[in-house]
Amino acid sequence: MPERIDFAALIDGHTVVIEMINSGDAGLPVLTQLLRVAQPALGAAAMAFVEFGPTGGRVIAATGAAEWTVGRPLAADDPATVCLLTGPRVQQVRMDHLTGRLPGELAERGLRQMVVSRAEIGGHTVGSLHALYVEDEEPDDEQHGVVAYLASCIAHMYGDQTGLPVHGDGPVVAALADGLAVVDRDGHVRLWNPAAAQVTGRDAGQALSQPLTFPIPPSGQVLDHRLPDGRWLRITSGELPGPGALRVVTFRDITDQQRRDHERDLFVAVTSHELRTPVTVIKGYADTLTDHWESLTDTDRRQAARVIGQRANELARLVDRLLSSAAESGPGDEPPAPFDLGDALHAAVGDLPAELRHRLVLDLPNDLPKALGHRPSLATVLTELSTNAGKYSPPGSRIEISASADSQMVSFRVSDRGIGIRPEHVERAFDRFWQGESGDRRGYPGAGLGLYLVRRIVEQQNGWVSLRPRAGGGTVAEVRLPRG
Repeated sequence: MPERIDFAALIDGHTVVIEMINSGDAGLPVLTQLLRVAQPALGAAAMAFVEFGPTGGRVIAATGAAEWTVGRPLAADDPATVCLLTGPRVQQVRMDHLTGRLPGELAERGLRQMVVSRAEIGGHTVGSLHALYVEDEEPDDEQHGVVAYLASCIAHMYGDQTGLPVHGDGPVVAALADGLAVVDRDGHVRLWNPAAAQVTGRDAGQALSQPLTFPIPPSGQVLDHRLPDGRWLRITSGELPGPGALRVVTFRDITDQQRRDHERDLFVAVTSHELRTPVTVIKGYADTLTDHWESLTDTDRRQAARVIGQRANELARLVDRLLSSAAESGPGDEPPAPFDLGDALHAAVGDLPAELRHRLVLDLPNDLPKALGHRPSLATVLTELSTNAGKYSPPGSRIEISASADSQMVSFRVSDRGIGIRPEHVERAFDRFWQGESGDRRGYPGAGLGLYLVRRIVEQQNGWVSLRPRAGGGTVAEVRLPRG
């Protein structure tokens, strides 16, 4: 049996969390501190919080024996995800009663009992809070109640919209900023908030007791709908508990987002087309040098080689990134295979530009086990992560590459001493075309595709990647892959 809840420690710790909020802290730092407070008070071996969006969930904060799961995605159709989003709001689940990779990995690490509570706003699940226990512990009703209370506190943080959600397409917390309607079984509006009137131009008098003027997607799904006036709405729906078969519908105007997405896609297509020709010419000129070396003067050869050396790799890499983003590419259908991660990292470092390569410090154990994945794509992953580290850190400063393994995963880290990353940006940095919002970051070039591609490549190999601020300054990017 776990120890009884230390309510005094819980209250003291929660007071610290509230003081953080009152001092202006928000988002992931507050959420992580709340988990750190809750874990010992609940007698749990680990805590974790999963944020849910339209396409599934992702672990955004974790402590104790589950800290390694930060950044781990949960697909919408994963049996564990389905279990979390259905049934009672607070549940106790044995890991061996769940299917899927993550429950199995947790169980192998001795975490076999879980108390989980959904964090909900207006019938919408924004996330789930997990208290994890070892096999011989049996959480009681007090543990259940405290987990449910803390999940409600986290839901309130989402409602305040202070740094949460952490994802750009995160859960819809519509009660404050987005239009919200409650409709009955016949589709007639029973509740219409002020934001709904602002989004649609219909006040409550016009909307109440009338059907909605746009379609309602199935519960838990997202629908982008174009209105007759050309504006776009993003609509979600969910069922409200209790009698009456009521449904809550939330919607927001995404017209500007649709326009930006279109412009970005056009940018990718046009830029890819425009850059293909010069890259082809440069590569063709290199072939000409090889085939006609003797007929060219020494001055011509040196000048051509200098230009090719400076520009060919740079342009080819940019085209590859743009085309990869547009095509959503990755390892594709090639099956994963065991490969020597240490050897692959050494080889990938050798292909980096000399200026960046000279800044790298490798700390790779000789007994590093094999990883399971797609070795050729590792060069792209390391190139993007190390280039990112170099771009956001002082010239000449060290970039450290280290690796380790546990019973399930093999991982490597790229660490720098640069300007660092704000905690609320550690997930949004992986969004396509996303750029840091701070003034410091606006001065750095880039299309915002590198980390987006890294996450796609790694997750297609059943791994995951995460960012975190580095103690003492800088950023750590960590890639985890299954053991081979």
